[in-house]
Amino acid sequence: MNERRYKTVRKRILIFASVLLSLLTGGDRCGAQNQPSSTPITFAGIHFSGSLRVRPEVWDWFDTTAAEPNYTYFASLLRLSFSQERPGWDWQAEFAQPLLLSLPENSIAPLPQGQLGLGANYFAANADSTAGYFFVKQGFVRLKSIFGDKASSLRFGRFEFVEGAETTPKDSTLAALKRDRIAHRLVGNFGFSHVGRSFDGVQYVRGTPTMNLTFVAARATQGVFQVNAWGELDTDILYGAITRPVGKRSSGEWRVFALSYHDGRRTLKTDNRSTVARTADQHNIRVTSLGGDYLQTLNTGRGTADLLLWGTWQFGNWGVLDHRAGAVAVEGGFQPKLKLKPWLRGGYFYGTGDDNPNDRQHGTFFQVLPTPRIYARFPFYNLMNNRDAFAEVILRPHPKWTIRSDAHFLRLSNKNDLWYTGGGAF
Repeated sequence: MNERRYKTVRKRILIFASVLLSLLTGGDRCGAQNQPSSTPITFAGIHFSGSLRVRPEVWDWFDTTAAEPNYTYFASLLRLSFSQERPGWDWQAEFAQPLLLSLPENSIAPLPQGQLGLGANYFAANADSTAGYFFVKQGFVRLKSIFGDKASSLRFGRFEFVEGAETTPKDSTLAALKRDRIAHRLVGNFGFSHVGRSFDGVQYVRGTPTMNLTFVAARATQGVFQVNAWGELDTDILYGAITRPVGKRSSGEWRVFALSYHDGRRTLKTDNRSTVARTADQHNIRVTSLGGDYLQTLNTGRGTADLLLWGTWQFGNWGVLDHRAGAVAVEGGFQPKLKLKPWLRGGYFYGTGDDNPNDRQHGTFFQVLPTPRIYARFPFYNLMNNRDAFAEVILRPHPKWTIRSDAHFLRLSNKNDLWYTGGGAF
C-alpha cells in the first residue's frame, strides 16, 4: 500500500471512529433546548436535574509538516441545575464544569495555516494540555404576568439565548427546520463546544398562540473554547423579533428581526486590509442587522414539501470603515411517504464579501455571535464571504435514529476578500 493510499484509509477510519464515538456519547446537540432530558428530582419545591456529556475526539486535519495535524483528546461537560416555579415567578441556577484532557500541544502551525482543528483551538484558548473550571452557566429570575398581562414575562440574570428559536411550531417539519436551518445563524449558545456561551442581561417575551414578541439586551460571557466562563466580554447585543404562524393548521411561519451588535474590545479586527491598517484601527464595531425568514410546508398527498427563505441586510461601522453587507438563504425539501422516512433537501446560501481592501467600506457579511457548527459540520469554513450550494439526504429508520449526509459546493463570494472561519467573540 503506497503512502497516499495509507493516509486516505487511515483518515477514513479515524473519521468513522470519531463519528461512532460521537453517536455513542450523545452526538452534537447545539441548542439549550436539546440538552439530554431527565426526570428532575424534586425536594421542598426545588427541582434538581443534571447531565454529563463525554466526547472523545479524533482529529486528522489537512496534511502539513508545519505542525502536528493528528491527535486525540478527551472532553466532558457536567451541568447541574436547580430551579423552582412559583405562580408569579420562577428561577434557575445552573452550574457547569468542563474538563479537557490531552489537548495537542504542537498543533498550531505558523500563519496562514494557524490552529489545526478544534483541539488546537482549545489549547490556544487555555494555554495548557489539561484544562477544567467550574462556573455559573445560568442564573436568572423570571417574572410572570408583567403589567397584569398573563402572556408577558421578564427574565433577568445569566441565561442561554438562541435567536430564531423563540417559538417551537407544532408541525414537526417546521420545528426541525427552525432548529436546524434558522436558529443559531446570528446568535447562539455555541452548544457543540465543551464550554458554550451564555448572556448576562434581560429578556422580555410576550407569547400568545398567534404572535410572539421577544426583546433581549445582553452582554456575551466568556467561554466557547475558554473553560473559564465566569467573566463577560465587551460585546453587547440588542435584539427584537416578531414571530407569527400562518396558514391552515399553522403550516407556515414568518419572523422579522432587528439585531444590534457592539464590540468594544481592543483586539485586531479580521478583514482583508493590511496588518498596518488594521492595527491602527482602534475604533469600535457597531453593526445592525435587519432581516426575516419565512417557512412553509405543503402536504401533496405523496409527501410533504417545504420551503425556507432567510435573509438579512447589515449596516453600521466596522471600526473606521462603513459597514454594508448582507446574506440570503433559499432552501427546499420533500419527504416522500416511504418506509425509511427520507427527507431530500437542497438550497443555496450567499453571504457578501468585500471587493476592495483599500476603500472606506467593509462589505463582508458578519455572522455576529452564532453557533457555526450547525451550518458547517466540517469546521474549516463559515458563512462570511461564502457561496454554499448544498444537497442533503436524511433517513429516519427509527424514532431515535437519524442518518444525515450532506454535499456542499463552496466558493468565495468575492476573490478579493478572505476565507473566514470562527464563531464570534470569546
